Amino acid sequence: MQRRIVERTGEFLLFAVTPPRLATGPEQSRQIAELTIERLQPLGIDGLVLYDIDDESDRNASERPFPFLPTTDPAEYLARDLAALNVPAVVYRAVGKYAEHDLASWLGEQDPSRVLSVFVGASSREKSVATSLRRAYELRTEVRPDVLLGGVAIPERHSRGGAEHLRLLAKQTEGCSFFVTQIVYDANAAKGLASDYHYECVARGLEPVPIVFTFSVCGSVKTLDFLQWLGVDVPRWIENELRHADDTLDASYDQALATALDLIAFCRRIGVPFGLNVESVSIRGVEIAACVRLAARLRAELRP
Repeated sequence: MQRRIVERTGEFLLFAVTPPRLATGPEQSRQIAELTIERLQPLGIDGLVLYDIDDESDRNASERPFPFLPTTDPAEYLARDLAALNVPAVVYRAVGKYAEHDLASWLGEQDPSRVLSVFVGASSREKSVATSLRRAYELRTEVRPDVLLGGVAIPERHSRGGAEHLRLLAKQTEGCSFFVTQIVYDANAAKGLASDYHYECVARGLEPVPIVFTFSVCGSVKTLDFLQWLGVDVPRWIENELRHADDTLDASYDQALATALDLIAFCRRIGVPFGLNVESVSIRGVEIAACVRLAARLRAELRP
């Protein structure tokens, strides 16, 4: 995976995992990890994504459909329980939670052949932070520049303001060698971002880096509400289909697959390297199983 990022060829598959709740005991955490490994090993994924969950209630005043519960540190969960999967892992760091010393210490301990990272800034300007995103980028350059660093890409923000591609280029200048989107339901928003990023790279004489598009399957109206609370733009016609479908899970699977195939074809056509990431935002077994099925289907679409 690292080679495909560095050479900017893309065409890799990731699967995203949220660590267990902080209150989970060691034995139960190990059992959850074993089940995760059992599900993912047959897929032939190129890497894991491990999210660093933070409370984002300051970003959205609406009631959270699912309560926020602190989770195990993703780096600890990876090292303790998921090493047997034996694939590289993109470990998210919500950098505002960590003091500079702690973040620098963590970076210094990482094996760049095993760990990549995505730094995430504060969820709002009002939030108090221990380390700013800019300073986190500087620390990575100072302490461990060989750890590949990714950035967050938000197609919805590009649709609203038209400047997300410029944010990507600024992050690329600061050391990001790939980007990961939030969950994509609006293919047009994602294509608009990829297109503007591509042509701005052409204008500046730069080579684009891979954009990893994230997909998920929604099995209930409550999960759909949670996705929208998180800031995922679900086009009205898709929302109507999911809310009125006889089987929301099947309808969502078909929609996610169609969106992914559309973006694969588009990125190949314009020459933007890409990766695919599948995640389940729900802990319900049927929704996780559908996401695993989606990942298996997308694996077959990627070039070796």
